[in-house]
Amino acid sequence: MKTDSIFLTSLLLSQVAPAIAAHSEIVIPQDVRALPGELDDSLFLNSNSPEVINTGGILLSTFPKSGKTSPRAHLDFALNGELYIFAHHVTRRRSRRGKRSLYQGILLHNPTSKTVQVKVLQATSFLSSAHAPFIPLKNQIVDSTGNVFSGPGSRITSVILRGKSQPGWTSKVVIPPRKSHMLVNRAIPPSNSRTTWMRLRTDGPLYVASMAKHGTPWYSGPSLATWKLLLAKGELIKPRDKVPSPLDFKGSKFIYGRVAGISKGGEWRATVTDTPQSNELKIPKSGQAFSYVISSLHRGTFGTGQIQSAPMLKRYDDTAYLAHGNYGLKYNLDIPLHNTTQRTQTVTIALQTPLKEDRLTRKGLRFLKSPSGPICFRGTIKLSFPQGSPTQSVPEQQYFHLVQRCGQQGKPLVTLPISPQGTIRAKVELLYPPDSTPPQVLTIRTL
Repeated sequence: MKTDSIFLTSLLLSQVAPAIAAHSEIVIPQDVRALPGELDDSLFLNSNSPEVINTGGILLSTFPKSGKTSPRAHLDFALNGELYIFAHHVTRRRSRRGKRSLYQGILLHNPTSKTVQVKVLQATSFLSSAHAPFIPLKNQIVDSTGNVFSGPGSRITSVILRGKSQPGWTSKVVIPPRKSHMLVNRAIPPSNSRTTWMRLRTDGPLYVASMAKHGTPWYSGPSLATWKLLLAKGELIKPRDKVPSPLDFKGSKFIYGRVAGISKGGEWRATVTDTPQSNELKIPKSGQAFSYVISSLHRGTFGTGQIQSAPMLKRYDDTAYLAHGNYGLKYNLDIPLHNTTQRTQTVTIALQTPLKEDRLTRKGLRFLKSPSGPICFRGTIKLSFPQGSPTQSVPEQQYFHLVQRCGQQGKPLVTLPISPQGTIRAKVELLYPPDSTPPQVLTIRTL
């Protein structure tokens, strides 16, 4: 979509949307809906606590507790089938002497008497300094080449949504009976961060461990034997992150906590229709809009009551009770937009970041007139939609890199004319970006 078209649509939106201003806020009265669909049954290994690490040790281990020096560090959970791995950790240089890199290792172990094959379907791992520095970007950029990103989490979303992998990864790993394999063995230099996202498929059970160990920056990382010794003798890395609040906590200062463990679900797939029995989504009336929650979480459902945070199957007792934020989880949404009127209608689709609420206290979504606070969404979103004839077999695909601050309305991503009694199928895909702050909404508006 051309930039001038986006600007024109934004002007139209500002003119037709009913808005109630109160001090620095704007309230858009509209319907907010729970998102149809649900998480799949894939296993998702989250290594994100503690986020900041300056010492070696165990970050996450699904190995059995028996025979380990620190049984508390091991969750005793075998993984099999479709498996996602997400790891995000940061190092800080504490002194001039702190020049040694911390290496992150992800180890796979086959506990069975049969060979296990692991297909590496997609894999990425980026550093914030060398691969994806944080740079200021415009709020919305059409990114046809995949060269627009800011930070490793942002870059990962762009690669994965394009169905690609970072060059250099193997496509298959064969692990003999009762043997181990280092899947990841990569440095995190001082004052840096590394974000890793992988999608695997294994034909047998595996134990997985995410660990950290100091090393020098000019070698290929600790040996397999060194990692195995750390796994057997090591403890959970300290200092730990803040302990999360119980989900039934009634106080105002709720602490979500960071995630370390195995959650259920790697993809949220849905056909967004009026009802489960319907085949279409009736577009809003002229000048009106409705929104669907994206990455809604405990105390942040916008009145829908829907918590999309993936449930934790195994976790450490000082880490998050749910996979709040769903970092690295893919949303795959088909939207059959249907025009019930006898006139051509124009519909826009936008991703927005309203101020978080669990209930709509003012009967609408709250935004800021001039958002200037922290960035709450930074990553790529993919849209597919017909171009020209609504019945064309190959839809157009566009990628947008978005940067949205908390309370930012967001510009329309696409403008779709729909003929009288016609239906257009749009598709929205996004990998919820690490370093983002949920929740967001997907807004459909008829101009």
